[in-house]
Amino acid sequence: MKRLFAFAVAVMTAIIFVSCSTPLKSETSRKNGLACAFQSMVDITIDNLNANGTVKRFGDGVWDIEFETPNTLSGVKLMFNGGSVEASYKGLDFSVPQSALPVKSMMLNLIEAVDTNARLETLKGTEDGDKLNVSGTLEGGDYIMCVTKDGRISSFEMENNKLKILFSDIIEIESPTKQETTVTVIEETTAEQPTEEVTSITGETAETAEENAEEAVDLSAEDAEETMETAEEVIYEEIYAEEEY
Repeated sequence: MKRLFAFAVAVMTAIIFVSCSTPLKSETSRKNGLACAFQSMVDITIDNLNANGTVKRFGDGVWDIEFETPNTLSGVKLMFNGGSVEASYKGLDFSVPQSALPVKSMMLNLIEAVDTNARLETLKGTEDGDKLNVSGTLEGGDYIMCVTKDGRISSFEMENNKLKILFSDIIEIESPTKQETTVTVIEETTAEQPTEEVTSITGETAETAEENAEEAVDLSAEDAEETMETAEEVIYEEIYAEEEY
């Protein structure tokens, strides 16, 4: 009995020692650098497929990726806008090729994970050196997104899908949404100018019309006076002729 008790104490001591010697990873927060339009080189591994290219995020749900390798995908560009996906090859539009379907699914998972976290004020996760691992769950499975100290994406992994994406050479780009807004403002400003001119022309026309009307009234009055004077002269002449007769 004493031996069993001593063995149990030894096991408990070992467990406590191991627990104390292993540091617990606590959740921490970090600056969110995902909420911007950016461009990055990507190195993608999906099971046995290896590919690389350039990915761009223009805004929430608006992404595209253009591949350089492998040969079956070289030159292919996938454009994501909300729920729609379009494909092109050297400027020619076509349906998404069979070889790009795994990458299409991968991109949909990546877009959902990044855009969801981009809406947050700060990113929360566990520290891994100078990086932060942000974990989450999508319909396609669990993911771990690693971000740098300034909150930019460094890698994206979905172990159950055998997916890993490495990001490099990330730079911010201008969002097309801002450009469209600028054009809209210019068009609105331009549209206001003819309105002012039309108003000005209408005002001038109204003034001219009033002047013409006044002149017409004056002319009518003068004509009426002349007519009355003529009529009086005729009447006087007729009366005078009758008296002489």
